[in-house]
Amino acid sequence: MHAMVYDDYGDASVLHAAEIPTPERLPGQILIEMHASSVNPIDYRLRRGEMKGLLPGGFPRIPGYDVAGVVADCADDAPFKMGDRVMAFLDAARGGASAEFSVCAIDSAAKLPDNLSFEEAAAMPLAGSTALQSLRDHGKMQSHHRVLINGASGGVGMFAVQIAKAAGCHVDAVASGENREFCLALGADHFYDYEQVDFTESSERWDIVFDAAGKSGYLDARDVMNPHGRYVSTEPDVKGMVMTVLTWPLSKSGTVMLARPHADDLQELIRLHQSGQLKITIDSRFPLRDLAAAHRRIEAGVDRGKVVVLREHTSPG
Repeated sequence: MHAMVYDDYGDASVLHAAEIPTPERLPGQILIEMHASSVNPIDYRLRRGEMKGLLPGGFPRIPGYDVAGVVADCADDAPFKMGDRVMAFLDAARGGASAEFSVCAIDSAAKLPDNLSFEEAAAMPLAGSTALQSLRDHGKMQSHHRVLINGASGGVGMFAVQIAKAAGCHVDAVASGENREFCLALGADHFYDYEQVDFTESSERWDIVFDAAGKSGYLDARDVMNPHGRYVSTEPDVKGMVMTVLTWPLSKSGTVMLARPHADDLQELIRLHQSGQLKITIDSRFPLRDLAAAHRRIEAGVDRGKVVVLREHTSPG
């Protein structure tokens, strides 16, 4: 099969096209023919070698965790059938989405409704699951909560604002000033321009501070959290892991989270989309052969929404 791979760590130029064997579907898995994927910050961080201590060796590697496409092979008793339109959050440690075919556990995929396009679906799995799990599971979100989203206009942030609003929360958004109208259109109740206002010095108090951008810290946010408030970050580093352990018994806790693939969560994202409570914003689109350009776009910083990668022979639908 055709794939975009890298044979060693480095900048985006290490990504190149290759012909490699199609992955073998194991029991409990499905084989997906990719129509669209998307790029997340974890993809370039892995490519640059920032986590090589956790994932040593094993080249060539195929980056990417988000896939939307059709089922190319599955067991007769699987909840899917050949040709079903699906999206998946790949459960392989190193990804594998930037290729014609990928495999994943049945519980890491969800069937798509006919009116959800491949490119919109490809934008949802990792970023949407990160937002949902951060707020619901780690933030213990309740309908009366006051929630602050730092990095509200980015890939994870745009999901977080809409998910919190759908849950009945009061939502305050933090982003650059040029994204004010975008964040308010997502449903944010109030907007903070981080270039003008430091939310950690605000007189407001929040039940959940979700740092979707990885730009603040627990100690920064602690003073603006209500009693029993929760701080959640998506920045997986040693400092964050130590913070998670040390603050666990405190009334104001902090957690660094890594999203995990769950079909139920993908189905919840689809439900929110179908009910009109979750809109997908696409920042830019790249053909699979230009994956390096898509990585560079993410590394440069995306102001609004997701970067999507499309198979050249497929249409957005």
